[in-house]
Amino acid sequence: MTRFTASDGVELAYRIDDFTDPWRPADTLILMHAAMGSMNRMYAWVPTLARHFRLVRLDLRGHGNSQIPPEGGLTVDRMAQDVVELMDEVGADRAHVAGSSAGGIVAMWTAVTRPERVATLTSYASIPGLKMSAGHTDYQHWIDSMRSEGVEAFLRRTAADRFDLDQVEPGFVDWFVKEAARNDVEMLVRIVTLMSGTDFSDRIGEISCPSLMVVPGGDPNQSADEYDVLKQIPDCTFKVYDGLPHNITDAVPERCAADLRDFLLKHPL
Repeated sequence: MTRFTASDGVELAYRIDDFTDPWRPADTLILMHAAMGSMNRMYAWVPTLARHFRLVRLDLRGHGNSQIPPEGGLTVDRMAQDVVELMDEVGADRAHVAGSSAGGIVAMWTAVTRPERVATLTSYASIPGLKMSAGHTDYQHWIDSMRSEGVEAFLRRTAADRFDLDQVEPGFVDWFVKEAARNDVEMLVRIVTLMSGTDFSDRIGEISCPSLMVVPGGDPNQSADEYDVLKQIPDCTFKVYDGLPHNITDAVPERCAADLRDFLLKHPL
């Protein structure tokens, strides 16, 4: 793990996994985890992707080993700026950018606002801001529950919203909730509040790079209509994982990584 200091003074953690052939130039791929997570949540993607790309996994600000930002230091635009500053840190003028859930929201906004730095965009279980789904998903209840129950208990109680419990090992669920509980609860409240108040669906058509949008067909948090907004991206490959709940990037990581690898190999820098 390596750290760098963003332009606003917040220290961010990242890791590079690179098993590409040393005599060939390798495209850089920035990979971002979901809210309540860390780069560790993407560990199972590494074998599939790092053989073909210089894979850079970021701990989003306030998550994992990255510093918790001060008040005013957590916005979607600031997180998008973290992405391009990470590219600068690792010497990439342009990169493939991919993210899961909240990480996908950040990836989308980076593609909207900093298109010259984003070669391709990929998102999993993401819409352009969770404000769209606030009508049927009670994010305030999430916040109240995390504060009253604790993050680990809240995630255990709602595990069936995130995974098909018949298809994952009990040990995986234990690891998942403990990994999430490493994060500060008030920081998680801030990220849920931020994302549930965000909606840039009116700008999604501005994304100009080739894009892969992968959505879970059984998501209780976002509806099919909300995911269909992503089809407004002009150069969009839209893929549905039928029947799966929200956390596809954790439940079927090899499938997610293989689809990403195949997409990126068709769109080299």
